[in-house]
Amino acid sequence: MTVPDTAGVRAGDTDRENTANLLGQALAQGYLPMDEYESRLQTTFAANTRAQLRELTADLPVDRLKRDDPQRRQARRQAARRAVRIHLAGYLTMVAIVLTVWLAVGLTAGSWYFWPVWPILGAGIGVLGHTLTSTAARSSSHESLRGPTRFGLVAPAWPTCSSGYWR
Repeated sequence: MTVPDTAGVRAGDTDRENTANLLGQALAQGYLPMDEYESRLQTTFAANTRAQLRELTADLPVDRLKRDDPQRRQARRQAARRAVRIHLAGYLTMVAIVLTVWLAVGLTAGSWYFWPVWPILGAGIGVLGHTLTSTAARSSSHESLRGPTRFGLVAPAWPTCSSGYWR
């Protein structure tokens, strides 16, 4: 089986828009001067093939442009907030259930030991940890998370994953 040559594949409107977005990000991040951006943008919308579009972004750090995309960062922040809210809703549901069970057992059996403190405390620590790491991950610069601590030690860098979620 042979791999088809994609050099002559025609470019669609979506391909041109994606290339134009990359060029706009390159302009915003200082990789292109305005006159070169305008020239490349005109060439983008006149391009007929994907190979022509690739030539327009060949000298740009495309992976860095995509990683530093403000829309992508905003989507990650919203997803992190949503995840914390879901975690908090689950926690509050669990609290309501264990308090209801404790009250029912107390009223029927007369055993008033407040055992719900343990699952409430344990799960609360989990929610707090999730909230703090999510807030730290949403900060724009991880340099603020490093450096001297109040005890004079240097804090380790936050972990990163291959998908760039923590960046």
